[in-house]
Amino acid sequence: MNQVGKIGVVGGGKMALAMVKGFLSAGLTKSEHVIASVHPDDKQSLKQFEQINVETVVENAPVVEKSDIIFISVKPQVVPIILPEMRPLSNNKLFISIAMGITLKVLEENLSSEARVIRAMPNTPALVRSGCSVFARGTKASQVDGELTKSLLAAIGTCEEVPESYFDAITALSGSGPAYVFVMIEALADGGVRMGLPRDLAYRLAAQTVLGAGQLVRDTKEHPGLLKDNVTSPAGSTAAALKVLETAGFRGTVSNAVEAATLRCREISGN
Repeated sequence: MNQVGKIGVVGGGKMALAMVKGFLSAGLTKSEHVIASVHPDDKQSLKQFEQINVETVVENAPVVEKSDIIFISVKPQVVPIILPEMRPLSNNKLFISIAMGITLKVLEENLSSEARVIRAMPNTPALVRSGCSVFARGTKASQVDGELTKSLLAAIGTCEEVPESYFDAITALSGSGPAYVFVMIEALADGGVRMGLPRDLAYRLAAQTVLGAGQLVRDTKEHPGLLKDNVTSPAGSTAAALKVLETAGFRGTVSNAVEAATLRCREISGN
């Protein structure tokens, strides 16, 4: 049973594919109710959409024409090129843009005045349905549109509605955050290897440790500092390791990284 109407995807890359797979797995729609525009040179994406029986086209207009909800999933520099071609077809459609740095104002000014617009941002763990998404509604998007967006993005992880003014900081935290965590995993594994562990085992242990620690914070809702203290015995190995991290400025460095990424996001988006 189709619960959300016809879904269209403009820009059928990896993130778009992950979203569509999530929608299908969650039972929110069926493959015959989805259409995606894919660049003709992107043979891999074309094949992967075909494998889940989703119709693909090489132009964007048919996607907008045939859909009730349209995801804009292209690179930011492409958005100004495609919005004019979609504008005549955008009346009474819901557009959900995941293009980084493209504001609601830009989207609303370049689509029909009757279009409903939502700006959203998932992160790369959405590729394994463990994403962290946020969204903000435009002036014409209703509460129902917001609830629909949340139900769709929740199929690829968690989803929260936020003010658009938060987007640059959220991009720096959860959008770029996986990269920081990957460096942490790599560093943990390198330490394990230096101490004699096989590299493949070290990577598995490091990845699961990060995954489990994150889940512990999320599910228990305990302060991370308290959870850290629970692991740290007096004069123990964890205390010795934490001293090294604090001496090296680990906490401040990570915090400063989020600040730097936020400022760069503001430069890109012109905020």
